[in-house]
Amino acid sequence: MKIRNWNEQDRRGALGLWNREAVRDGYKPLDEAGFAALIADHPQFDPGTAFVAEGGGELQGLAIGCTGDELPLGAQAGYITCVLADSALGEAEADRLRRELLTRLEERFAELGKSQADVLFFNPMRLPWLVPGTPGHEHNNAPGAPEGGALHGLLLEAGYAVRSLQHGMHLDLTRFEVPESILVKRSRASAEGYAVERLDPARHEGLAELLDALGNPLWQREIADCAARGVPVVAAVHGSRLAGFAGPVVREPSGRGYFAGIGVHPQHEGHGLGSLLFFSLCEAFRSIGTDYMTLFTGSENPAMRIYDKAGFKTAKTFAVMRKEGIGS
Repeated sequence: MKIRNWNEQDRRGALGLWNREAVRDGYKPLDEAGFAALIADHPQFDPGTAFVAEGGGELQGLAIGCTGDELPLGAQAGYITCVLADSALGEAEADRLRRELLTRLEERFAELGKSQADVLFFNPMRLPWLVPGTPGHEHNNAPGAPEGGALHGLLLEAGYAVRSLQHGMHLDLTRFEVPESILVKRSRASAEGYAVERLDPARHEGLAELLDALGNPLWQREIADCAARGVPVVAAVHGSRLAGFAGPVVREPSGRGYFAGIGVHPQHEGHGLGSLLFFSLCEAFRSIGTDYMTLFTGSENPAMRIYDKAGFKTAKTFAVMRKEGIGS
């Protein structure tokens, strides 16, 4: 079997392998357009960091990585997008092939000056996965290696450390209700001068300061862009000053409610704004006909209590994983 770098003739074979093997770990099946948009034509796709294994005229293995100094942690990290082997090879041979493909990725990262390999939600190649037990509900990004899946096992065997566990959570919005405890919190916050409403850059001040204080580069770009374009964002305000955000409020074609996150300015913590923002976000999604919501969060995140209260359930667990010293 020959392992070589990707070329344009590999698209169809790679798509077939994806739909046979990646779906075993719960990833969404893709058509040609979806595979091109998410992977093969992605701006960060580099044929030099993509490897295929060919045997008997068939593509039997695929490994794709992603690098870029402009990415979060990009100066030192290479991101692993996928490592697949055809299960028709048999368990032992498929395992051996996955190990060899992973080694090729690590060697490539080292050639590019990277010192670590990560499976992490900062990877710009966002891979959708299906929520088990639902009629095709999906989440738009896998935040790590699906726990118990083939990639998870491969990386554990190769010495990768589990840095955190991320819970992929799901809510059917047809069953969503605002509990009495949140209504009480709203009244209390109102008495303290807070309100939760749609962000209006013409009336609300301090968006840049809020996003800077939260320190999330993805939010700094996306929420500022949404505000500039008029995409709905839920805001917590004190007077005219922004104290927190949730959103954006975007219904995806799948019926899913897409949002980047929730943040409260450190100076305004302790007033229950996180809960109020989240429940207002759920109401905003339901008001525009959104069918369901998904999100991921760390197992130690205190916000888990808010999600539980809203009716979210953990649908799948992902491991954020890293191997250091790959270039040494």
